[in-house]
Amino acid sequence: MSQSVTISPSNAMPRGVVLGAAALALFAVAAVAFSRVSDVGALHMAPVKPVSVLMLKFIDRDDGSVGVIDSADDKTVFVVAPGVGGFIRGTMRGLIQERKRSGIDDSTPFTLTRWADGTVSLEDTAIRRTVNLDAFGPTNAGDFAQFFADAEAVK
Repeated sequence: MSQSVTISPSNAMPRGVVLGAAALALFAVAAVAFSRVSDVGALHMAPVKPVSVLMLKFIDRDDGSVGVIDSADDKTVFVVAPGVGGFIRGTMRGLIQERKRSGIDDSTPFTLTRWADGTVSLEDTAIRRTVNLDAFGPTNAGDFAQFFADAEAVK
């Protein structure tokens, strides 16, 4: 035996609440549409110019260290000692593995850029991938940023 439920005016949702919810939904859709069309409320980031750019190669050495080589003059900029530099090692390992999966050799250098706003990015043009290093925190970005000072010291 089935029971039927009758909606009576005593247990129905008040008409004002329904109209208010519909008005709120309509306003939200209209506000988003207006923002998209007029650009009001949109966030625009000014283009940032590069301050320093290094073209680097990362070479595994027999002793377990990683040599960071400036590809412009083939000078060693930095050496990541065995057992340290986990963020550098992990980042480079991921990019190099992606190159290998794509069948790309290691002849193309990586582009390390320090931007005018202070951020640092690492780009692999071979696989068209850019890593914003500041997204991993200032300490990790600083691990790569030190290459700029070291490259200047070597020159």
